[in-house]
Amino acid sequence: MTANGDIVIIGAGVTGLTTGLTLLESGHPVHMIAAEIPGPTSIAAGALWGPYLVEPWPKVRRWSNESLEAFRSLSSDPASGVRMVPGIEAARNPVPAPEWSGLLPDFRSCSTQELPPGFVEGYRFTAPLIDMPAYLDYLLRRYEKAGGTIEQREINSLDELDRTTTVVNCAGMGAGPLASDHTVRPIRGQHVIVENPGITEFFSEDTGLSPDLVCFYPQGKTIVLGGTAIDGEPSLETDPAAAAAIVQRCAAIDPRLEKARVLEHRVGTRPTRPEVRVEAEQRDGAALLFHNYGHGGAGVTLSWGCAREITAMISLHC
Repeated sequence: MTANGDIVIIGAGVTGLTTGLTLLESGHPVHMIAAEIPGPTSIAAGALWGPYLVEPWPKVRRWSNESLEAFRSLSSDPASGVRMVPGIEAARNPVPAPEWSGLLPDFRSCSTQELPPGFVEGYRFTAPLIDMPAYLDYLLRRYEKAGGTIEQREINSLDELDRTTTVVNCAGMGAGPLASDHTVRPIRGQHVIVENPGITEFFSEDTGLSPDLVCFYPQGKTIVLGGTAIDGEPSLETDPAAAAAIVQRCAAIDPRLEKARVLEHRVGTRPTRPEVRVEAEQRDGAALLFHNYGHGGAGVTLSWGCAREITAMISLHC
């Protein structure tokens, strides 16, 4: 730990903030260091709960379920930005129910009449939908109220920190270089925020491994339209052509979106690796280093479960 006993968390996205808050509420002093507060990729997340192309499944199932229960509890607080929202995930070809379907009590197959034209399979369920700017602000306020401190600066090497400090690496795309982990790669995601024309349920298309996603998530007066999943692309610049295509794809599902006024564009890079990394690492002559990164497009979905596992490990070792 540091001279004042703090555990240092690197990163202030949803993973870092949730981990810091969980540690604080378990009695550990925490200091957070991040280049941006909150992290831009977390702000850009569409944030419908659901394990999205992430492994290993046995651990992902447990982490997702713990987060699901946490979000259900948070949905009772309007200030959290979390709501339980009904909607449909549909596909243009027959697809089996996702592995996580058993975690949702109201999960069921759609009737033909419930599906948009051109779709042959679909499932209806209610899941947590998170307004990310509001939620990240909620986490940050709760973190600071619990006694956590935060510092805005970039960490390029763990050597910049006292070797006696217990560190939790929650740096998203920056986590790979800090850990000398070359398996981490970006998957660029882009969303368009428009005025909500009156849509109250979410819609998501199962597009498999396509880089062109189709989804819309109502957030009261606004609605988040998505999206893209461009493997290996690190740019955070808005792509106007991609934005126009996103609106077009969503409007093909619900024509009310065609003329909706565009308010904002959000871009992030999902930090992806073959498996989520939640583990401790012993460094030579240094305190333990804990890793919590590589969540891909499921950072929000896994956030509470992974944070609690890190907290349990630190409580055992520190």
